[in-house]
Amino acid sequence: MGMRVAIGQFNEITTETMAFARQLGIDSVQMNTPLLPGADTWDAADVQRLADAVAAEGLKLEAIENVPVHFYDKVMTGAPGREAQIENYCAIIRALGAAGIGILGYHFMPNSVWRTNRRIKGRGGARNTGFDLAEATAATTRAEAERFLPSVLGDLSAMPLRFGDDAGISHDQMWDNYAWFLDRVLPVAEEAGVRLALHPDDPPASELGGVARLFTGVENFKRAEALAKDSPAWALDLCLGSCSSMLGGAQTVREMISHFGPRGKIAYVHFRDVQGSVPRFVECFLGEGNFNPSEMIGLLRDNGFDGFLLDDHVPQIENDSPWGHRARGHAIGYLQGLLNAHPQREV
Repeated sequence: MGMRVAIGQFNEITTETMAFARQLGIDSVQMNTPLLPGADTWDAADVQRLADAVAAEGLKLEAIENVPVHFYDKVMTGAPGREAQIENYCAIIRALGAAGIGILGYHFMPNSVWRTNRRIKGRGGARNTGFDLAEATAATTRAEAERFLPSVLGDLSAMPLRFGDDAGISHDQMWDNYAWFLDRVLPVAEEAGVRLALHPDDPPASELGGVARLFTGVENFKRAEALAKDSPAWALDLCLGSCSSMLGGAQTVREMISHFGPRGKIAYVHFRDVQGSVPRFVECFLGEGNFNPSEMIGLLRDNGFDGFLLDDHVPQIENDSPWGHRARGHAIGYLQGLLNAHPQREV
């Protein structure tokens, strides 16, 4: 199919959103944590209905990104009960395969995405989110840390945040937990024909809230790739913004594309950027961040990437909807223009 732009980062299928996609010339859909029934897993019939609803609108549901964190939090932290959770997770993989949904995006951050400021003024007064490690690490209580977590998570009482005498989770423990996860899900994903796409840690700090973070630099992704033992089911949801916010900025983005692209390990791309990198960065519009978007489109093409690109974490602009139709329309049009300027080469 070649590089293309998809629409996504919503949790419900509506006629209006699907019409918006068609009007922008988009055929592919991704969903993030869809609102499906189930306290600890999803039923295969519900997943199939989701795929059918997209198909009925003339589009294809190519990927689901994320299940609710509480579906596999014990898997990530190594807590008792992880065996039951991993069985439920494997059932979801099989359900996606049966419904013809070829990608399941996931992260391995038990305590989620952190932002220390969600109303930073950007270009023309647009509101951006940002992160300051000094402010985040100054939190010494659960209540202070919870201010930095997404409000959409709802009840945060079970979120792993470790302070004072409450023992944290080390990098070694997290690596053991990730290896345990891969050993159990990759064979199932291979059989189901589903690629599991790992999202980088956001923000890419070494640890937050007493819990180690693994996917914060190129070498750690290479370690994860080695743990996968050449499984065709292991891949990346390559978030360029997360990689750009790592030490090295634009150079880290280049290294990620250049290493994993030729190996066919990039399932899809979150195409966004930031200004700065850890310990401090601010999200921004495409074209005003650390990297040159045109360069990265060309690099993706030249390194064999042929999946979909997705707008992500757009700024809040004037008179926009809660989902961000205006800002997303700007980002999608920007990406479509870049693709026209960098056509796929004939093989």
